[in-house]
Amino acid sequence: MSRIPTREEAWTLLNEYNREPFHLFHAQVVEGVMRWFSEASGEDPDFWGVVGLLHDLDFELFPEEHCVKEQEILRAHDIDERIVHAVASHGYLCSEADAVPEHPMEKTLYAVDELTGLIGAVARMRPSGNVSDLELKSVMKKYKTLNFAAGCSREVIQRGAEMMGISLEELIQKTILAMRTVPGC
Repeated sequence: MSRIPTREEAWTLLNEYNREPFHLFHAQVVEGVMRWFSEASGEDPDFWGVVGLLHDLDFELFPEEHCVKEQEILRAHDIDERIVHAVASHGYLCSEADAVPEHPMEKTLYAVDELTGLIGAVARMRPSGNVSDLELKSVMKKYKTLNFAAGCSREVIQRGAEMMGISLEELIQKTILAMRTVPGC
């Protein structure tokens, strides 16, 4: 019978496959953002948080098999299929997994994964170095500068906002607010 891991179990599993501080921090940022969005929509923050924490489980060791290898890993650890599908779906149209985001949680993960990287890059350029005083207009300006944080796909971010049924500006504003709840952002 598959199971939903606790946050501590998910963190331990993540650390089995990831050592780079950047990847571990990114996982925690996405975890926190997912928790914020779940609470705002009345969903289970622990479940959404675990999905956020595990979403890039395979990226460090298996970048060429991202979103595919993590399914094998999660199934080998008897993790609930809802988590397996969710982490695979965040790579929709960008990976071999090609699982379609269906649940609101999956659509949120798809939308915020790339966006947290872009917002984090904008925040690091500010005098404060964090999101505490970051404004939507600053992110929008850098969003339109395609060579800034070029690895953050604007197409994925825009498609994610559309999947969620909200404007790009609303997605960015909410993600900024969510990132303010994450230590170190």
